[in-house]
Amino acid sequence: MTPVGYKVTPAGHQAQLGNLPLNAVLSPDKSMLLVSNAGQGTQSLQVVDPTDSEVVQTISYPSPQAVFTGLAFSPDGKRAFASGGGREIIHTYDVSGGRLTESTPVKLPTKNPEGQAVNMYPAGLAVTPDGKRLVVADRLADAATVVDLADGSMKTVAVGHAPYAVALAEDGKTAFVTDQGGDTVSVLDISGSAPVVETAVKVGTHPNAVVADEGQDTLYVADGDSDEVSVVDVATRKVTRTIPLAPYRHAPVGSSPDALALSEDGQRLYVANAGNNDIAVIDLKRGRAAGLIPTAWYPTAVVPLEGKLYVTNAKGLGAGPNNGPGYPNPTSTAPTSPDQYSGSMMKGTLSTIALDGGDRQLRRWTRTVVANNGFEEGSGPRAVGAVVPRRVGEKTPIKHVIYVVKENRTYDQELGSLEKGNGDPSLNLFGDDSAPNARALQQQFVALDNFYADAEVSAQGWNWTVAANSNPYSEEGWPANYSGRNHTYPSENGDPAIAPNKDPEHAYIWQRLNDRGVSFRNYGFYASADASGKAVVEDPVLNAGTDHDYGPYNLSCPDSAGTFTARVKTCGSPRIEEWKREFAQYEKDGNLPAFEMVRLPNDHTSGTKAGLPTPQAYVADNDWALGQLVDTVSHSPYWKSTAIFVTEDDAQNGPDHVDAHRTVSQVISPYTQTGRVDSTFYSTASMVRTIELLLGLRPMTQFDAYATPMVNSFTARPDGTPYTAVKPTADLTAVNTVNSPMAGVSAKQNLTKEDQIDERTFNEAIWKSVRGGRSVMPEPRHDLYGAVPDDQAKDLDDDD
Repeated sequence: MTPVGYKVTPAGHQAQLGNLPLNAVLSPDKSMLLVSNAGQGTQSLQVVDPTDSEVVQTISYPSPQAVFTGLAFSPDGKRAFASGGGREIIHTYDVSGGRLTESTPVKLPTKNPEGQAVNMYPAGLAVTPDGKRLVVADRLADAATVVDLADGSMKTVAVGHAPYAVALAEDGKTAFVTDQGGDTVSVLDISGSAPVVETAVKVGTHPNAVVADEGQDTLYVADGDSDEVSVVDVATRKVTRTIPLAPYRHAPVGSSPDALALSEDGQRLYVANAGNNDIAVIDLKRGRAAGLIPTAWYPTAVVPLEGKLYVTNAKGLGAGPNNGPGYPNPTSTAPTSPDQYSGSMMKGTLSTIALDGGDRQLRRWTRTVVANNGFEEGSGPRAVGAVVPRRVGEKTPIKHVIYVVKENRTYDQELGSLEKGNGDPSLNLFGDDSAPNARALQQQFVALDNFYADAEVSAQGWNWTVAANSNPYSEEGWPANYSGRNHTYPSENGDPAIAPNKDPEHAYIWQRLNDRGVSFRNYGFYASADASGKAVVEDPVLNAGTDHDYGPYNLSCPDSAGTFTARVKTCGSPRIEEWKREFAQYEKDGNLPAFEMVRLPNDHTSGTKAGLPTPQAYVADNDWALGQLVDTVSHSPYWKSTAIFVTEDDAQNGPDHVDAHRTVSQVISPYTQTGRVDSTFYSTASMVRTIELLLGLRPMTQFDAYATPMVNSFTARPDGTPYTAVKPTADLTAVNTVNSPMAGVSAKQNLTKEDQIDERTFNEAIWKSVRGGRSVMPEPRHDLYGAVPDDQAKDLDDDD
């Protein structure tokens, strides 16, 4: 079961690959399947024998060495090529006896003609039919390069935004480059001494994979955020039709097609739908799907060969427990093992699927996919209750929603010893002294012990938090960013490539609210500080609704007053004080916005870095701010019509006895003041869906459409008793010293942005700071089977 709640029951035989396989190509003689693994941990190139699907060779690339999605063979099969991502190279290999021998790489330019540094970040590759030239999509340079393989000379030309894949015309004179960050395919004339852009063919949003039919008359383009395939006539350079991939009528986006392949007879097109964990089988004569084949989690490549499909699955069968050697432990000086860190522990898989069952088998597979993803319902479980509307537009007593997002805690770290709900007291780091409000709110309102972040890390988490999706661009890019491989941070900025929806200008919840004329105010979401310390946002819609005096992510600035002293002059007021200032004005004027987004980041902590607050002080600072926010609202006239939702962007920063995706979640309102435990399976998408229903918004993606709204947390009988904040008894001004546990290790951590740290040593430092320098942190787990009843888990295990 994935964190969003989809079941995964892959067809065929499963073999283990490396970390995050993104592509697979077949050698010209069909004797080798070459796979690139481009995850956060050790990246690799693997050779698979297609006769038995066994990996026969692995070439490893520990960071900062890298590979990316691009793979190609020379026409004679004697050479192979793999893109080197942030290393700005193309790996080259001699091929002999079914094995690769690495040779001298092709080095791409690191400066433009003006002498300015450039990050080419090679992605897709293609070798011309004569074997003389290599065409490269330069992902982060918005360019394409043609390399002369004889002398190594090369020429580069500008194309569209974030180019990804390359296809060539049969004569080798024309190249087609998908512009994944936009909605075009750049057409290049490469017949001369330098490539020239002839035109750009407009296709769907965020095109990635591209494949040509046997005669190169037709191109098929996967439109990653339009959930369709564009069919392009090569001669006219025009789209002749689109093939829809929506799994049900009027479905929002979320299928995320990211790989294509034509059947050997050219009659069918296979499309990997990464978001739906399936392969769509397209009947090209009819121009629509004939059926669906279930895969493992997040399929990324599909290769047909002799009546079989070979499918790479980036996230395989999920994580399982991460309690082996090298688990994330903030009390150890050893680095986190890639096999135990949430961002890299999931192993990719290769599904080998026999297609000998005909249409009857395809119908059975289709029914499996529909059942796994809840498509038979169309929009997933519906809301039922007197407070959360069942459908958009129905009445609700809730007129104001406040959405608070914090940083990286697991459920057990704050609530494990709550004596209510499914907690493990031995894992509870922050108790009544440092997190009294988080704990009291769970006791007094509804306790949520089965809530999961839909992401492994913040780069995905923030996309899920505000857009209910993380698209292929982000999923492919964040591992290189987190592992020092020179990719940009694919989240929390205005890059249209990141926006996970059909229209990048209407992909986020604030844009949907703006479209409907619903008022909103932003405190810290997607914000950065300008030179004067003011908060600014790249997106103009969000920037217009932003409080520019509210401090963005900066661990040197406090969440609440009376805690640690700000360490930079531009911090301004503590975050909660600035929020309270504006709330008082809204209360006076009677014009509180319908939706507020409030970022309280300091429970992230700085580990035990000397001179910075202790982990307890940081969490107490954060908790005191949350308590004051609820106190302020509950003592105002707006209390009776307000719901406050609180969660973490992800839960990667420590252990949880159920699963390391399980995180802290709060729903605070007079309509949730019951003291009950709600153990319904919820995720980030559930919270987003509930907020949408309260504000009158339709789902943004298939994931919030599917997610169970948090209706079981509400009651029709409100209790208007106000909440009084509890000031933590932990020392709010305490700072780490050079003698704090692992202070030297913590000093080396990069805390300027989320998730740029070694999680194991960071978590270990936090644990030792709280439990003592000689204590040993228990192992975190990644096992969503523990989140469902035993009979359901058995059903999952028994599925074919």
